[in-house]
Amino acid sequence: MKFKAIPTVPLLAGLGICLAVVFYCALLVGPVDISIVEASMNWIQKESSIGSLILFDIRLPRALLALFIGATLGLAGAALQGLFRNPLAEPGIIGVSNGAALGAVLVFYFGYANIAWFALPFGGLAGALVSVVIIFMLIGNSRSNVTLILAGVAINAIGGALIALSLNFAPNPYAIQEIVFWLLGSVSNRSINELMIALPFMLVGWGIILYCGRFLNALTLGEETASSMGFDVKRLRWTLVIGVAASVGAAVSVAGNIGFIGLVVPHLIRPFVGHEPRRLLLASTLGGAILLVTADIAVQLLSSGGELKLGVFTSLVGGPFFLFLILKTRNTLL
Repeated sequence: MKFKAIPTVPLLAGLGICLAVVFYCALLVGPVDISIVEASMNWIQKESSIGSLILFDIRLPRALLALFIGATLGLAGAALQGLFRNPLAEPGIIGVSNGAALGAVLVFYFGYANIAWFALPFGGLAGALVSVVIIFMLIGNSRSNVTLILAGVAINAIGGALIALSLNFAPNPYAIQEIVFWLLGSVSNRSINELMIALPFMLVGWGIILYCGRFLNALTLGEETASSMGFDVKRLRWTLVIGVAASVGAAVSVAGNIGFIGLVVPHLIRPFVGHEPRRLLLASTLGGAILLVTADIAVQLLSSGGELKLGVFTSLVGGPFFLFLILKTRNTLL
């Protein structure tokens, strides 16, 4: 089925309205029914109430985290698919997700997570930064996307092995349980403090990626053509990678690994932007936020007793979609 491209303003407006609706629904979902208006009035008037505590200490931070993390993963996925000119590319491909996950796991392993609330997100950000530094060291002066992908594969393998090693030598069963639960990916039991640590890095990453929008458009014509148009291909490629690393590393540092958002969202939205990488960026940002907030609502509605982890749910939905996408594109990727 072919879809007709939609002008940018109506498309973004429609996605924005959808996001506002699902975000409002996310504030309503929970085991206790509350009035958002009444809870907001109590909070404004500084009157303590169960409703205001539930809304502003539990549901709002959770919904905001889902929104910003989904937006980050959607934007990063669109950027990497434009960079590699491959619809199967996604944020984990350059190794940043596993690097951030390893940094957070080491915080759990050495017990720093119990010392200060900011230890975990800072550990994840440090892991993402180290991953980028290693990528730079491995790539050197290479201009090849293949070299970049292979470096990402190597970092993913090393990160996965070190995470497994940490689980193998974890000091007690409770440490193992904490690490595993965190790796499954979730935005529950997070406060506004975690969001405030990760958000600046996400926003900086967004700005860097959006700055590279014109470069991604030029890259569709090939690297040589992009160079002839005045773009410094090597510098802009690394600028884009740094933007993805900063934003995705911050997202993983507070929520764990949440897969397939960066793969699914750009593919769903691409037909509506005329397959133009620059237009796809903002649309995928909103689309990613919509999808992850919706997924978190579904997780809460489907869970009874122990909560289904968000990363598990997105993998269950995204895995079959990934297989479908491989079958659909296998002839064009040869």
